[in-house]
Amino acid sequence: MTSAILTITPDSEIVTTRVLNFPQELVFKAWSTPEHLKNWWGPKGFTNTFHEFDFREGGKWTFTMHGTEKGNYENDVEFIKIEKPNLIAWKRHSKPLFQISTTFEIVAENQTKVVFKMLFETEEECQKLKPYVVDKNEENFDKLEVELSKMKL
Repeated sequence: MTSAILTITPDSEIVTTRVLNFPQELVFKAWSTPEHLKNWWGPKGFTNTFHEFDFREGGKWTFTMHGTEKGNYENDVEFIKIEKPNLIAWKRHSKPLFQISTTFEIVAENQTKVVFKMLFETEEECQKLKPYVVDKNEENFDKLEVELSKMKL
């Protein structure tokens, strides 16, 4: 999979958007700091063990997601684009293969719109995961809001 952010069709992406009542800088910090990210990343009930977190373009993020019912999920990710505090993009080297592109946009004082896109090389790959991940992404954002409420700039 390429290191350039994929240009895809709407049928090859899964998009989750949420306006958070927190400042952009704090939201970006929750996504870019392993001490916070490990607390909220993943669906409801999931926990994480981070093995490596090198937050820079070309840097690696390897971690294990511990599921509530079905064991552990190994993840191998490479950051491909970081524009603090507006964008974080990465690609997965572990299956299923896809890219993530997340943007952070100031809506108002203490309000940030997060657009989380899962980008797939083919429509077929996207459609295989879509029935499962749409709700799981919302659970992920719910956990993010809880973590943000505990954080300080």
